[in-house]
Amino acid sequence: MRCVIARFPFDLTKSGVLESMKGIKPEQVTGESVIIGRRTYPIKQVGQVITRQDRRDFSAGEVLRAMSRLGFTCRSALPVAAPTRVLSPLQQASAMLGAPAAA
Repeated sequence: MRCVIARFPFDLTKSGVLESMKGIKPEQVTGESVIIGRRTYPIKQVGQVITRQDRRDFSAGEVLRAMSRLGFTCRSALPVAAPTRVLSPLQQASAMLGAPAAA
C-alpha cells in the first residue's frame, strides 16, 4: 500500500511492518497506540521505525491512518482521569454523617 508520511511516499505492507518491528521493545504507551503481533507500541515509535525519520517530522494521525489501512488494530489515547478532591478529616467525617461540612 502506498501512503505519504511527512511528505514522503512509502510502500508499506503488513508483513513488512511486522518484519520491521520484530525485535523492537515497545516503549510505554501514553497516547495513541497500535497492536503489532502480540505487542502494543506507541504510534510514534512505530512511525519512527518504519520511516526511519525523527518523530517530530510526522504526526500520529498519518501513521494511525496507514496502520489502520494495513489492518492493524489502533487505539486512541486513554482519557485522563480527573483529579480527585482530597477531603480534610472534618469534611470526611461530615460526609460520613451526612451533614454539610463547615468551610
